[in-house]
Amino acid sequence: MIKSLAAAAFLALALAPPAQAAGEPDFTITLKDHRFTPSENRIPPNVKVRLVIDNQDPAPEECDSPALNREKVIPGRSRGFVFVGPLAPGRYPFMGEFNAATAQGVVVAE
Repeated sequence: MIKSLAAAAFLALALAPPAQAAGEPDFTITLKDHRFTPSENRIPPNVKVRLVIDNQDPAPEECDSPALNREKVIPGRSRGFVFVGPLAPGRYPFMGEFNAATAQGVVVAE
């Protein structure tokens, strides 16, 4: 009985989504019709934040930002998470590599 409880607790922890540290705000960016909304995302400077990218398109998208030093593929109809910061005040562009003509955005730390 004790072994099965320990195994169940271990399995629950192993399958749990990653914990977010207290104080790290979320900012949601929606990708639909190969466009980011909002295209300009204001975040506080000098604070680590989590960008939640909600890809509502059926196709995957590779979110890329040399300015943020981040690159992540988000499968179609799913969410991905990208931690950024703390960032100095400024503008940090990002794009969807698979649809670069339309999937453009910027993170503004101010």
